[in-house]
Amino acid sequence: MSSFMRFSICASYCTLSLEKLRHKQYVAERKLTAAKHKEKRLQNEQKRLTRIERTHRLCTRAGMLETFLKEPTVLTDEDVMELLTFIFQSEAVQKKLNLLIESRRETQEADEGENP
Repeated sequence: MSSFMRFSICASYCTLSLEKLRHKQYVAERKLTAAKHKEKRLQNEQKRLTRIERTHRLCTRAGMLETFLKEPTVLTDEDVMELLTFIFQSEAVQKKLNLLIESRRETQEADEGENP
């Protein structure tokens, strides 16, 4: 076999290998792009669900607060804030709040320990 033929065969093989590598790179880049888009969609969905949970919590707790206000439609936001500030200045209320928080944290930690 002549050196020209060997070179020609080697060049053909190298060209095919280069084309295969470029194709693999193209496929990998497409998969990477798709994965990045999927990650972005999942992050947006997580943000949306967090907003929904927060909105639900705020509405639920605002409803609870209104059950204790005698005439909620008469009171302004400033009136309610003044009342809440007054209530939460109490040492007994602060102690109860701290106990509730501590109890919930312990419950969450226990639940996380059971379901890792």
